[in-house]
Amino acid sequence: MFGKILDVLDHTVYVENLSKIIETSLLNIHVIFQEENRKVVGIIEKMSQEKFEILLIGEIKDNKFQAGILKIPNIQNGCRIIYKSELELLIGSQDYVKKDTLLIGNSVHYEGYKITAKMDELLSHHFAIIGNTGTGKSCGVARILQNIFYYNQESLPKNAHLILFDIYGEYHSALKKIETISGINVRSFTTDVKNGNSEIISIPPYFLNVDDLAILLEVKDNSLIPILEKTLKYVYIFKSTDPKAEEYKNDIIAKCLLDIFTSGKNATQIRDQIISILMKYHTDTLNLDSEIIQPGYTRSIRQCLNIDAQGKINAIQYIIDFLSNFNKLNLDDHFIGDQFIYNLDDIYYALEFALLSEGIFNNQLIYEKANSLKIRLHSIINSEEKKYFEFGQAVGKEEYIHSLFQTPMGEPVQIINMNFNFIEERFAKILTKLYSKLFFQYVANLEPRGSYPIHIILEEAHRYVTKDNDDEIIGYNIFDRITKEGRKYGIILGLVTQRPSELSVTALSQCSNFIIFRMFHPNDIKIISSISTSITEKDLKQLRLLRSGYALVYGSAFPIPIITKLDFPDPAPNSFNIKITDSWYK
Repeated sequence: MFGKILDVLDHTVYVENLSKIIETSLLNIHVIFQEENRKVVGIIEKMSQEKFEILLIGEIKDNKFQAGILKIPNIQNGCRIIYKSELELLIGSQDYVKKDTLLIGNSVHYEGYKITAKMDELLSHHFAIIGNTGTGKSCGVARILQNIFYYNQESLPKNAHLILFDIYGEYHSALKKIETISGINVRSFTTDVKNGNSEIISIPPYFLNVDDLAILLEVKDNSLIPILEKTLKYVYIFKSTDPKAEEYKNDIIAKCLLDIFTSGKNATQIRDQIISILMKYHTDTLNLDSEIIQPGYTRSIRQCLNIDAQGKINAIQYIIDFLSNFNKLNLDDHFIGDQFIYNLDDIYYALEFALLSEGIFNNQLIYEKANSLKIRLHSIINSEEKKYFEFGQAVGKEEYIHSLFQTPMGEPVQIINMNFNFIEERFAKILTKLYSKLFFQYVANLEPRGSYPIHIILEEAHRYVTKDNDDEIIGYNIFDRITKEGRKYGIILGLVTQRPSELSVTALSQCSNFIIFRMFHPNDIKIISSISTSITEKDLKQLRLLRSGYALVYGSAFPIPIITKLDFPDPAPNSFNIKITDSWYK
């Protein structure tokens, strides 16, 4: 079949076709150029009756495949078809029931052979699963999750922690069979607050730090961050049973009122604003009915605000002297201590006082910017979104995370399915960020590192992992941070998307492994090409022609880029297109 080497041009070798027959079944088959201490691997790209055109792709040395060619094979040596033992170095072990091997799919060019990956090489690195809608992407995700648990049940991954953010609620059905495996559990949470039979997503509101509040309230101006910092300090103050809590409130209210008295406004404006504030913000010792006692003079603040015939508040100095007597306390000295429960209403109440202490009533510019915080939080509290922050019991972050990965009976849970089908995309992004940030901060502080690995799989990742203004507001984007730092702590991100060009380039560039289904859009193909040197122009052209369920797999877990046919999931996710004829012609 293979004769002598006719010519060598760069990394392409032309070999004589002894049979003079064009056997198309040999296209994309690998061959070996045998030398004394190494084997050079090539792939048949073209053939004619006279010759084979073989592209050199790597070497086998010490029973390991290495991509790239350092030295062209000896021109005197011939070549042969690759042996099974050598082929496994390229497409993965065929013994895929071993715990360190994950079945990906079936070889397109080698009938009866599987494509597998070493578990550590694939799942210890961030990965991306990409493909246009309708190409089998969701089925591929479901099948890979199933493969993790379906094989080698004598050594199940009982300590896995996989969390799937399911934007369309597609995967519930696909995970059903996994639940039947002894020792393996799947837990499902939903955003459907009307569904009394499912667990509703719930994050303890007292977990929210300043960065979390900025994400929740969609802060667009970093000048508002100090207000949120003050808000959280006030929550501690106002929820505390310490007697000094009322002193703080008095101090805040008094300072605000004194600012109004010195604002330069006319008497009517001052009176109306003082009354408005004290109607809403008051304590037992500082309110409109608080008595101001002077020799031969006892009146309430309300009475002291009366305006005389000349348009003046005659008792203004008495009120100022009264307000000046309240203690001047330092927020940083008290109340920042033990964790206790508070809710979104408590945060809203504290936010009002934080805005009050910032003097927003005397500065229209600050008022317009800062008031957006109140409006946003108020809208959450008065919507179904509040339900996701109702958590009535005291729990620490470690305990909360561990409780997510446990059944109500205390058995370990390996997969969490978060169904986001019942909320807006904007709020789904917020919840995903809050959870991802919570997981990252937890694993980053663990000793030893990587002792509690968590895999976050984001469906429709281009909706969440974007270049937004988090860098400017809180100093980082949590998804970029996870992709840059998470691997060393054991938190791995899986990006599932149909639009890689809309993803954060930073996050995508940190992925080490790719499973690419059919792609059409030139911008998406361009971004795939730009983030990896592993694939060729030929590979990129193939992406446009792939059938549904077929994918190009490449990266650190795959010795060579290779087309793979993924098995159909059993059971399948609920991700199929509607049938118009079934609806139209009932």
